[in-house]
Amino acid sequence: MDSSEPAHLAEPTHLSEPAHLAEPARLSATAGSETAAGETAAEKAAETAAQKAAETFDVVVVGFGGAGACAAIAAAERGASVVVLDRFYGGGSTVHSGGVVYAGGGTAQQTQAGVTDTVEGMYEYLRLEVGDAVSAETLRQFVEGSREMVEWLGRQGVEFEGSLCPYKTSYPTNRHYLYYSGNELASGYADVAPPAPRGHRTHAKNFSGATFYGRLRDSALRLGVTFRPLAEARGLVVENGRVVGVDYDAPPPGRQPGGWHRTYTELAAKAHVWNPALGARLGAVGVAAARRRSVPRRVRATGGVVLTTGGHGFNRELVARHAPAWAGLTALGTAGDTGAALDLAATVDAATSHLEKMSGWRFLSPPSDFMRGIAVNDQGDRFANEQLYGATFSAPLVEEQHARGYLIVDAETWRRARGQIRTQSAFFHLPQLAYLFGPAGHRRAATLGELARRVGIDPAGLDKTVREYNDTAAAGLPDRFGKTGEFHRAIGDGPYYAVDVSARTSSLYPFPFITLGGLVVDGDSGAVLRRDASIVPGLYAGGRAAVGLCSNSYVSGLSLADAVFSGRRAGAHAAGRAGHFGQAVHSTQSGHSAQAGGHSSQAGRPGHAVHSRQGELT
Repeated sequence: MDSSEPAHLAEPTHLSEPAHLAEPARLSATAGSETAAGETAAEKAAETAAQKAAETFDVVVVGFGGAGACAAIAAAERGASVVVLDRFYGGGSTVHSGGVVYAGGGTAQQTQAGVTDTVEGMYEYLRLEVGDAVSAETLRQFVEGSREMVEWLGRQGVEFEGSLCPYKTSYPTNRHYLYYSGNELASGYADVAPPAPRGHRTHAKNFSGATFYGRLRDSALRLGVTFRPLAEARGLVVENGRVVGVDYDAPPPGRQPGGWHRTYTELAAKAHVWNPALGARLGAVGVAAARRRSVPRRVRATGGVVLTTGGHGFNRELVARHAPAWAGLTALGTAGDTGAALDLAATVDAATSHLEKMSGWRFLSPPSDFMRGIAVNDQGDRFANEQLYGATFSAPLVEEQHARGYLIVDAETWRRARGQIRTQSAFFHLPQLAYLFGPAGHRRAATLGELARRVGIDPAGLDKTVREYNDTAAAGLPDRFGKTGEFHRAIGDGPYYAVDVSARTSSLYPFPFITLGGLVVDGDSGAVLRRDASIVPGLYAGGRAAVGLCSNSYVSGLSLADAVFSGRRAGAHAAGRAGHFGQAVHSTQSGHSAQAGGHSSQAGRPGHAVHSRQGELT
């Protein structure tokens, strides 16, 4: 085994496939030679043609975002043949992200910044955030492999840097690439685990997600991964209970849309946050154009199918069913985030979990001094610690306060916050802050009572809240919500300002959200589990298509870190089922490959039985 590579990635384990797990024919209209009841002659002929034209690869990945790229690389590194299908042109939500990876335990970047962090400290902190989303063993695997994960990303061309951000922010400027990206400094967290900055931002200007994804995509292609854009998965191919392929629709060579189609698709993805209606219209045009040109196709997988199709935020019906408080808000991501993995895996009775969990962001910083204010509801009562990470702050805002809230600050805080705009703001913060500090973004009054009446807050409730808050701060007593340090100070003299921090759809002050739940997977392999907790042979999932590290509570960087972790895990195990157990062959930016040192253990080689998670021999 390569000593630099976590054990759970180096030697994929065969999964047991007992006969009693075979799926009935009704579960899939594409299950081998079975034909669904009522199938027309034309449909049967199309399916037969697809079967005859089927290609075969070791691993089929559905979805070419961050998790899909990592799954493809992990499989290809081990010598597996890999094809990736994507409904659009690849990138998923990752390409539009900030490119932040949550990592720690003493990374090179932390050392460069003079930061002391330990594996145990990172583990204890993440236990508070992760909760029951994954097992303690899986969390331990992730934490202990965190430094190696950053090194692995470096080998794919993803660069990080240890310039530490000196203030609390939602996203650092181009001067800083390491920051406190979660609740590490907040009460209830800092007293459990020593705080350390673990938000590793990809070294690139502005939003770094495009660079992060681009390096992974290029690495996958250098390793020989085949990419099929505009390929929309329609169903799993199931034979004797085992997933052996994917049926999909795609335009044949010569019938793909022109360059305008890609432009429309990219514009739609960018427009969704700022103008959801425009994004939906542009996206619909692109989807319709691709579907008109598509024909049925089939691809078979000898090792496994990996579902990395993203979340389900754009499936309004599914969000409304499981998380009604979030149904009217703006989903962050792309039109591909419709829960496709859930639909595909439903045919094999796959289990789902945490579908009610969402992560939305109302960040109070930058400017960081806004955290000196108090957040109140319509009754004038505080409802959260203003010092918390944006998603942690936003959960009670949406789910307990009917998405309505106001930030109240005094004259000194307003002045200090305005002065921080120039030094603390990333490029995308500027339009939002121009709105907040402009005439439409806030209300001002000489007294708290007058301010309350202007914005619709109960004056008596606000007065009581401010008096109690000030008494506690002046006496040096603990804040009831846990605010600490320089931000726990009394509300001073007026004039007073109220900023509407409600969760609502707004192009000037957006409140985006993502979904956190998905398919339940085995923590050792990433294999999809049925509702009876048995493994679906040949089927894997990762990223936001699956329950993972951030499915209980999200902090910046944890979703991308989970995409890397779960994608590599699934890709490695799927490659192992196809007989590729050996040393990882790493892509290099020069276009050549480099063989990693070490060796594979005998238990992971063809012809040697290994134990599955159920203790059965394969």
